[in-house]
Amino acid sequence: MNLNATDLCLTVDGVDHLRNVTATFRPGRLHTVIGRTMAGKTTLLRALAGLQQVDSGSLTRAGEDFLKTPVWRRDTAMVYQQFINYPHLTVFANVAFPLKRAGLSRDEIRRRVRHSLASVGLTDFEKRRPSQLSGGQQQRVAMARALARGTGILLLDEPLANLDYKLREQLRDEFKALFSDQGDTIVVYTTTEPAEAMMLGDVVLVMHEGRIVQTGTPQEVFERPATTTVASIINDPPMNIFAGRLEGGQVTVAGFEATHISAHLADLPDGAYMFGLRATDVSLAAGGVEGEVTFVEISGSETFVHVAVGEIPFVVQIEGIHDVALGDLVKLRFRPDRLFAFDEQGALVRTPSYDLASVEGR
Repeated sequence: MNLNATDLCLTVDGVDHLRNVTATFRPGRLHTVIGRTMAGKTTLLRALAGLQQVDSGSLTRAGEDFLKTPVWRRDTAMVYQQFINYPHLTVFANVAFPLKRAGLSRDEIRRRVRHSLASVGLTDFEKRRPSQLSGGQQQRVAMARALARGTGILLLDEPLANLDYKLREQLRDEFKALFSDQGDTIVVYTTTEPAEAMMLGDVVLVMHEGRIVQTGTPQEVFERPATTTVASIINDPPMNIFAGRLEGGQVTVAGFEATHISAHLADLPDGAYMFGLRATDVSLAAGGVEGEVTFVEISGSETFVHVAVGEIPFVVQIEGIHDVALGDLVKLRFRPDRLFAFDEQGALVRTPSYDLASVEGR
C-alpha cells in the first residue's frame, strides 16, 4: 500500500519547513531524500511518522487519513542520526524492548531479535552493552531494533552522518543489501551525500528549502537535473554553474575564448544561458584560460582545485595528488560536449549524453 503525501505545508515562525510537498512512497522501494542541511528532510520524516503536525495538506495510506492516525497505529519505525540505545541494557534487550512493549511471546521475541541481529552482523554481540560497542555497531543496534518490529514504514534520518568516512562506505554497502530484503516495507532514507542517495535509492527525491524540487531514478536525476539548484545538490562537489552566451554556433563565457558548441547544443537559439559543468569535466591543461588557485583539497586519491577565473569560481576534480598551491596561476580547459544548458531562470533546457555505464560508475 502506497503512502501518499499531497501538498504538505508547515511554517514555523514565518519560515517554511515544508512547502507543498507531494510525493508517493511505494512498498518494496528505497526512497532517498537528499538535500542540504535545513532543507526540510527531518521535518518530512517526522510528519510521516506523526511526530510533527503540519499546517495543511493530506497524508493517506490505503484510504486512511494518516494525519488523524495516532503515532502508535502508524506501523512506523524511525532510526535517527544520533543513534539512541539504552545504555543499561544489553544489545539483545535493546532490540527486544519494543517487542516486549507490544506484548509478543518470549519465543517470538527471541526469534525476531536474533534474526534482526544476524541481518546487521551482530549475532555474537547479544550480551554486550552499548558502551562496549563501536559507533558503527551502536548504529546497527538501533537499526536492528527498527527491523525487529517488522513495520510497514521504515524511516531513516541520516543514519550514517556521525560515522567516519570508511565506516560509512562499509555500512552503505551493507544497507543496500539489507534494504533490498525488506519485502513490502516502505523505506525512506534521508542524506546530504549525493553518492549515498545515488547508490542506495531506487527513487531519489531532491529537497530544497522545504520543497521537493525533483523526483526520479538516480540515473534520471543525474542525467537530467531539472534546475541549477538540483544540479548543485546532486553533485559532489557541486556542479560548476556560470553565465554565458550562445551565438553563431559558439559558447562565450567571461574569461574564455569562444568555444565551438557540441552537437547537443546545436539546435538551441542564440542568447544568454546558465551553463553547468561537472568538476570532472574541467581540467588543468595548457592552452586554456588562466585562473588563480584559491583553495586546494586532497581527498584520498583525488585533488580538488578551486580556481577563480575573474569573478567566476570553478572546482576542478583530478585524479592523484598534485602539487598545486594557493595563489598559483593555472590554465583551465573544459569539455564542451559535457556542458549542461539552463535558461536564465535556472531551468534545464539541454543536457549532454551520458552512457549508462558512466552514470553507474560515479
